[in-house]
Amino acid sequence: MFALVDCNNFYASCERVFNPNLQGKPIAILSNNDGCVISRSDEAKTIGLPMGAPIFKWEAFCKDNAIHVLSSNYPLYGDMSSRVMSILNQFTPDVELYSIDESFLEFKGFENRDFKTYGNQIRTRVLKWTGIPTCVGIAPTKALCKVANKIARKYPKETKGVYVIDSEDKRIKALKWIKIEDVWGIGYRLSKRLKNKGCKTAFDFTQLSDDWVKSNFSVVESRLKRDLEGVPTLQLDEDDKNKKMIATTRSFEYTFSDIDNIRERVSTFATSCAEKLRKQGSSCHIIIVTLSSDRHKKDLPQHRESTTISLSCPTNSSLIISQCAVSAVKSIFKEGIKYKRAGVIVAGLVSIDNFQLNLFEKENPKHQPLMKSIDKLNNKYGGYKIKLGNQDLQRTWKMRQERLSPRYTTNMNDVIVVK
Repeated sequence: MFALVDCNNFYASCERVFNPNLQGKPIAILSNNDGCVISRSDEAKTIGLPMGAPIFKWEAFCKDNAIHVLSSNYPLYGDMSSRVMSILNQFTPDVELYSIDESFLEFKGFENRDFKTYGNQIRTRVLKWTGIPTCVGIAPTKALCKVANKIARKYPKETKGVYVIDSEDKRIKALKWIKIEDVWGIGYRLSKRLKNKGCKTAFDFTQLSDDWVKSNFSVVESRLKRDLEGVPTLQLDEDDKNKKMIATTRSFEYTFSDIDNIRERVSTFATSCAEKLRKQGSSCHIIIVTLSSDRHKKDLPQHRESTTISLSCPTNSSLIISQCAVSAVKSIFKEGIKYKRAGVIVAGLVSIDNFQLNLFEKENPKHQPLMKSIDKLNNKYGGYKIKLGNQDLQRTWKMRQERLSPRYTTNMNDVIVVK
């Protein structure tokens, strides 16, 4: 059996843990630079605040409806997520962290377990130890426990936050209930194609012949169909630590039309990618740099472009990746354009212990010990004390966060003092 444990309105719930005055109040969490709504409490959803709403357009609506609007507090959310996931590891050793607020659990050797009771135990412990409410869906496959979790979330009073699909009747009833566009792994285009075939629900999808699905879709959809039929096909991702691509993309605090500010930001993004590479023991062959203007300001000249740099030998050196990224941004920068966003993506990742050497070129041997020293110092003192010369020495990310709550668990100055 599998379980999906999903934190309810995770960002809003994290804020409520340390500010009980927000309990029962509508909450909206904003994206980087306080741009648009990326998370809403159930109360805000009921009022009618849409996901992705640009806050500058919905500011009056939020005030009229007493919606508490907060900036994203990623250090707090990340720490609370880590606490929740550590609790889940107490119930089974087989846990896949699917996102910041949800995880798949696999129960091997739990055949005689009362899963409804076990799910309640998981939910109760997480709530008691962290204050974060969750919903638990349990079923024979990953796709089905996604469906079970949706049922638990949709009907909290009837299910008490836990729903188990443990019979054929429950499986069929659940698949007939969920719409095809709400099935995990089926996006807008795929759901449109399936609807044209007459599939309105997940159950309709499972009634299609295997041969037709294989001939019209990829192996991913074929596996999903078998998973929905109750045949375990999608297993836990046991190799989720090493990513195939690493990206650091951010909107600027303000629009920049001078290349100096943009180079500094791109250098910082490149350094972040290099640090992530070293953390997972990888090097990259490819560096992609993107630069774009503010698409919301239609009255201004628009420009969006990206360029790719292929390296002769893989690297995770901040010096090389930053140098290449800055060189790339020079080639795509245009005078007179007000740029709002940039990004650095590293791809073609290989292990630092196993990669193809180049006969004529190699990385400066001094870089690796230097990078180790920098990482060690930054880990010891925190706050990225050691930076490249072309980086801003004051801040890593220049983001607008005018509604930021305290970092209750990650900053000593913000820890709550009990008198």
